[in-house]
Amino acid sequence: MSPPDQPSSPGAAKPRDDQPLTVIIPANNEAAWIGRCLAALLAQDAAAGQVEVIVAANACTDGTEAIVDTFVPQAAARGWTLICQSDPRPGKTGALNRADGIARGAMRVYLDADVICEPALLGQLRVALARPGPIYATGTLAVARAQSWVTRRYASLWTRLPFVQGGAVGAGLFAVNAAGRARWGAFPAIISDDTYVRLQFAPEERVEVPARYHWPMVEGFAGLVRVRRRQDAGVAEVYRLYPALVANDRKAPLGRAGLARLALTVPLGFAVYAAVHLAVRLRASDGGWSRGQR
Repeated sequence: MSPPDQPSSPGAAKPRDDQPLTVIIPANNEAAWIGRCLAALLAQDAAAGQVEVIVAANACTDGTEAIVDTFVPQAAARGWTLICQSDPRPGKTGALNRADGIARGAMRVYLDADVICEPALLGQLRVALARPGPIYATGTLAVARAQSWVTRRYASLWTRLPFVQGGAVGAGLFAVNAAGRARWGAFPAIISDDTYVRLQFAPEERVEVPARYHWPMVEGFAGLVRVRRRQDAGVAEVYRLYPALVANDRKAPLGRAGLARLALTVPLGFAVYAAVHLAVRLRASDGGWSRGQR
């Protein structure tokens, strides 16, 4: 992983803030989340520059699209473009592809509808993506405080895993520049689009900027098992279908010593994490897609 990006670092290309940065948000029945997500985007600082937001609403039957429409005047007042792209067909990767088809910005940010971005994030991503060559960038992941005890304990261990501690995780938010987007064509119909994109890039091509984004975990033991099972199936699917990408994984191994340290440091978190892991192994995945809070 490359070190955290510093917007004022010597030699960094100065981005042109008159060029639109496109933020794509796939949304399927996100009425409970989309308002806060869009409000946080519209509260970005001036370094964000020109921004185009495309909410790729797919098969919504709640008030998601109506909520998006209420933010259009606020976006226009800031000089931004906010588009609600409505389609009756369900599916996240299809929604991403349709939004990509109308996006104007060469720099693309792919954002889950339940994520809350801190004000400096888009500006820092813009600077990171202005570097030469293909770049994958994300913010510093902050797991939102869960309501349930079991999810808080699970998160207390998950955030200490080497994969997470290594940075540039990209769960819920990742961004690429034009050269980076050229690494793949259309999003394939797979479970884990974020893994597929992250592994298009070697660790030295990935950048984590200091600004945080807040990502919620699913509540409760059953939800954690369901999501973890699908996440594991998604990673296995990418490994099976795209074996050439595996070389870019390079995760730091946890090992027995690491497991022992975690068990001593966060014993309750370790117990919950181990129980979820065991439950996942006892039942095969049913496939499909589920993000972190579903």
